[in-house]
Amino acid sequence: MSDELSVGELGRAVTALRQEVQAMGQGINARLDKVVSTEVYALQSAYTDQRINQLGQDLQKAKDANEALENAFEQYQRDERDRRERERQARLYQMIVPVLMGLLAAAISVWAVVTK
Repeated sequence: MSDELSVGELGRAVTALRQEVQAMGQGINARLDKVVSTEVYALQSAYTDQRINQLGQDLQKAKDANEALENAFEQYQRDERDRRERERQARLYQMIVPVLMGLLAAAISVWAVVTK
């Protein structure tokens, strides 16, 4: 009979067990308070996916704009190179024509003197 618990000991054991169960319940509730509901998670996931897609589109637009800017700059460089080449040729012709005219005038003068 010494193995059997008295009513008082049994009551204390049940009370201790009840306190442990309540403590476990409070721990579970504390954890559940930190858990996000499925609806909120689904909304957050949808927003995140939408935002990632939007950022991807924005990035693509920026890449396209950058590429267009690079192409426009290359075209500007080619146009500027061609303009400089035309100006160089124009200066060269502006220098050669008067010299040739002077040589022609000198040749005509010399020919006029020689033919007299």
